[in-house]
Amino acid sequence: MEFIYIGTIVNTHGLKGELRIISDFEEKELVFDINKKIYLGNDKLPFTITSYRKHKNYDMVMLDGIDDIDKALFYKGEKVYIKREELPYDGVLLEEIIGYDVYVENKNIGKITNIMKSKAHPILVVNEDIYIPYVDEFIINTDKSNQKIEVLKMKGLTSED
Repeated sequence: MEFIYIGTIVNTHGLKGELRIISDFEEKELVFDINKKIYLGNDKLPFTITSYRKHKNYDMVMLDGIDDIDKALFYKGEKVYIKREELPYDGVLLEEIIGYDVYVENKNIGKITNIMKSKAHPILVVNEDIYIPYVDEFIINTDKSNQKIEVLKMKGLTSED
């Protein structure tokens, strides 16, 4: 069972147990919906969303069983997850490609260790020292079954160029 990180509970809102989540998950509309399950904390405790709304940069949710501020405060700072099999999305999510091997002209240049977010587009971090914009102009192929990404050869991409 694979869990995907979708955000963090940064605070509560009001007295009725509403949770304020900060998330840059790319497919929010598939996650934050009434009657969908999300999982909180290291123990991945399951909760059902009973209400959802956007407020500024936050995703505001009410969860079944969390109906006052005292119960909500208990989860402040916890990470929020969803089960991959419960997500109705067949494509490859950014969060899933961490750990994929990266190839340039059939040569492995390393693994994706992180994904940086920018206003323009995500940036793949390979071996902590190679940065590749995650845009169609640079990505040739994403192979989910073999967990690898082929990227266009560009001058200066590696120290050998």
